[in-house]
Amino acid sequence: MNIALPAFVAFLLLLPGFIFRTRFKLAERTSLDFSPFGRVAADAILWAIFSHLLFLLLSFFVFSQRFEPAVLLKLLSSAATSQSEAISAVDRDFGWIASYFGSLFVATLVAPVILRSQIAKHRLDRGTARFSSVFRFHDAPWYYLLTGADFSQEEKPDLIMISAIVEVAKDAVLYVGVLDDFFFDSDGNLDRLILQSVARRPLSADKNAASLEGGASDERSYDIDGDSFVLRYQDVKTLNVQYVKLTTAESAPEGL
Repeated sequence: MNIALPAFVAFLLLLPGFIFRTRFKLAERTSLDFSPFGRVAADAILWAIFSHLLFLLLSFFVFSQRFEPAVLLKLLSSAATSQSEAISAVDRDFGWIASYFGSLFVATLVAPVILRSQIAKHRLDRGTARFSSVFRFHDAPWYYLLTGADFSQEEKPDLIMISAIVEVAKDAVLYVGVLDDFFFDSDGNLDRLILQSVARRPLSADKNAASLEGGASDERSYDIDGDSFVLRYQDVKTLNVQYVKLTTAESAPEGL
């Protein structure tokens, strides 16, 4: 009785599901996945079943290769005689079986990336979409906040403005800039923001300007030279996100 063989066969059958789930999942955490094991296993098993059904149908209708459940059951059996018969059957069709699993593994590596990009492109995962409960990536809250992915294609923001208060030498300083990129640490926490066209001013300038006649002045802010400004999130006290939709100015009537 060979117990290792059924375990290896089961692992080989379920591996495409785990590969698909890992590649398709959009999560901000890159360290260990602390999702409940039951949920992870259920997702992987469902993806594995779907992948095998699709490839078995393609094998039958395109290559005229018929799946033999009896061989699989004998491979999963603990009886030595049944395992020997199944191994002989596998040996006869080893070329097709190797091609089947090889193409299946490649498909589960490539297909999730394409599928995820199409979901993002057509914004099927936005909060107001009809099937958002199916397509939404629930492990990526910062992604939706900092990319504007919850807007429809027509309402997609052109710019995302970031306003952050940072304590510098015990003084609160306001930084305002256009979000260019953002990064996470291995635990899924927001690590740093990359801003462009950044201006800063101490909040104390707001109090001084408010006390002057005529209200505040734009001169209390000044631009920061540089192409990219790196703002560490751990230094941020408060963060404001503003979605900006640019509109083209109306053309002047002829003759003016």
